[in-house]
Amino acid sequence: MDAKAHAFATRAVHAGHDVDPTGAHATPIHATSTFVYGDAARGRRLFAGEEPGYVYGRIGNPTTRAFERRVASLEGGADAVAFASGMGAIAGLLLTVLAPGDEVVVLGPLYGGTGGLLHDLLARYGVRTNEAGGGPDRSTADRLAEAVGPRTKMIYVESPTNPTLNVHDLDAVAAAGRTSGALTVADNTFATPYLTRPLEHGLDVVLHSATKYLGGHGDALGGVLVASEELVAQVRAEGLRHVGAVLGPFEAFLLLRGLATLHLRVAAQCTGARRVAEAVRDHPAVARVHYPGFTDHPGHAVAERQMRDFGGMVALELAGEPALATRRAHAFLDRLELFAQAVSLGDVASLATHPATTTHELWTPEQRSALGVDDALVRLSVGVEDPDDLVADVRRALDAAAAVAA
Repeated sequence: MDAKAHAFATRAVHAGHDVDPTGAHATPIHATSTFVYGDAARGRRLFAGEEPGYVYGRIGNPTTRAFERRVASLEGGADAVAFASGMGAIAGLLLTVLAPGDEVVVLGPLYGGTGGLLHDLLARYGVRTNEAGGGPDRSTADRLAEAVGPRTKMIYVESPTNPTLNVHDLDAVAAAGRTSGALTVADNTFATPYLTRPLEHGLDVVLHSATKYLGGHGDALGGVLVASEELVAQVRAEGLRHVGAVLGPFEAFLLLRGLATLHLRVAAQCTGARRVAEAVRDHPAVARVHYPGFTDHPGHAVAERQMRDFGGMVALELAGEPALATRRAHAFLDRLELFAQAVSLGDVASLATHPATTTHELWTPEQRSALGVDDALVRLSVGVEDPDDLVADVRRALDAAAAVAA
């Protein structure tokens, strides 16, 4: 389906789907590890990439291919390659394009797993990671002007960031990439293509943990990367084929099903997040609410320009000196009823977590503090439940937190 021929909602339902020879209306699950190619000459052509088709499940599968094509359409990209998880997609890309001596400039804070991959694993192989300095009050362009240098091979950005919801200017990231020749990469997991499409802002690569909003039902792990046909082919041949973090056909089927309602779910989650953020902002147990929809959020103007809405995530900092704020954060989490305590996000059901002891636990306290991920911070992923019920749940939990004495 032509990405320009139909609206987003139509492509979310139809893109990537070809009518099966059996007439099946839903994309079938092709549960096979290998594919019969008939004769040796055709097998040679398939393995050499001279003829389209499928030869082995680690390289491609028709169900997975339908998922890839749909995500590429929604992001407005040329092609996509799917992985078994979001970290699989990130690792597949980095291992394909980076070499010893290269530098990655990142605009953070990053998801803890991404940070660990860059700072720990890739550092062992001579890849340097440079955090673009300065807080959210400094412009993206200024931060990149200081950080990008002759060794910079890649500029990597999350927007909004995990878990503090900083918003980075994607146009400025693309401009820095064009000037320096660096590959520009956006993790678009929090925004989804319904809210932001980084490729339309000039970036080279967009990737997702499809486990989150793309799937949306908390029942499948997956990752996906969208880029040019040339780069996708390279990542498929090296970062997927050699490493083997392959998305299974059943998971691809579930993710396809999730994509069909992406626009409906994210719109409802944005509405719920706005209601929750507004309802808790003045509560005495709250020191700060991180939500890009507030006009005093440092990235509000950028978010207003590059996002359809402000997303389904809210982060709270509990009030009090550090030890008290931490106890209040725990009391708040333990009093929640509709928000289940669990990692992940983007589910139809609301979730809450304490990043310092879960998603970012591997970081040192100094690293967490420098990026604003302190022990008082709680991350909320707002689901599609009735906003009135979610607001009541959060306010009851905050009342319990406020009762924790110094």
